[in-house]
Amino acid sequence: MHEYGSTSPDPRSELRADCDRCFGLCCVALPFARSADFAIDKGAGEPCPNLRSDSRCGIHTRLRRTGFTGCTVYDCFGAGQHVSQVIFGGEDWRSGSEERARLMFDVFPVVRHLHELLRYLSEALTLPAARPVHDDIRRLISTTERLTRQTPEELAALDVGPHRQKAGELLLRASELMRASAGGGRRKDRRGADLMGARLKGADLRGVSLRGALLIAADLTGADLRGADLIGADLRDADLTDADLTGALFLTQPQLDAARGSAGTRLPESVGRPGHWTGTAHS
Repeated sequence: MHEYGSTSPDPRSELRADCDRCFGLCCVALPFARSADFAIDKGAGEPCPNLRSDSRCGIHTRLRRTGFTGCTVYDCFGAGQHVSQVIFGGEDWRSGSEERARLMFDVFPVVRHLHELLRYLSEALTLPAARPVHDDIRRLISTTERLTRQTPEELAALDVGPHRQKAGELLLRASELMRASAGGGRRKDRRGADLMGARLKGADLRGVSLRGALLIAADLTGADLRGADLIGADLRDADLTDADLTGALFLTQPQLDAARGSAGTRLPESVGRPGHWTGTAHS
């Protein structure tokens, strides 16, 4: 795995899903229920009926149209290929015993949690104002990487909670340092705020903490979110048309994929413009 404290290319590139090196683990290990996000019910460990024998999705280009929007906004942060190729050495869950397959399915969500933490921690190392906590972050990254290299049995038994709490404390401190460095006085703290459907068109949200905020279907058209902390914010169906998210902290691709936007939405370099956004060319 990438050395996160180095000056080589963005380590977050190592924490993106590579489905070509995975055996469709997210399509088997994880459960989902019939809802606006999924057209059917599926239990944990049960292969999705759309999963082909080559571990690819049979309706990948039609997921939104066929009621599987939830699949389009999911990202394993590279856990799929790590579990498939590193932890299980290229072993397909189909080729072994049921017990071995269940172990793989138990390990996958644990590694996904760890990789998500690595994604956030590696971003924190790019924040210049967070330099006072960079050494602590590097140490925690090293610890997290060691955890991802444990045996399948050790990973399946791992309690990620205490590790997530420690990471959360460091990420909060990094966010506070970064947002304070932007100046402009004390910014409002909207951590965990219920802003579902809120009318925030053109709102000045620069440097605001929106950690864990519910922004489902919020109107953020033309809003200024530069430097806002968006870790864990729920942006499902939020309208980001022409909004400015330049320098937004801890913004992930799944958050953007769940939102609506336009060609005029300004984004950090670490994320891509979703193909379903208005005015965005489709591949």
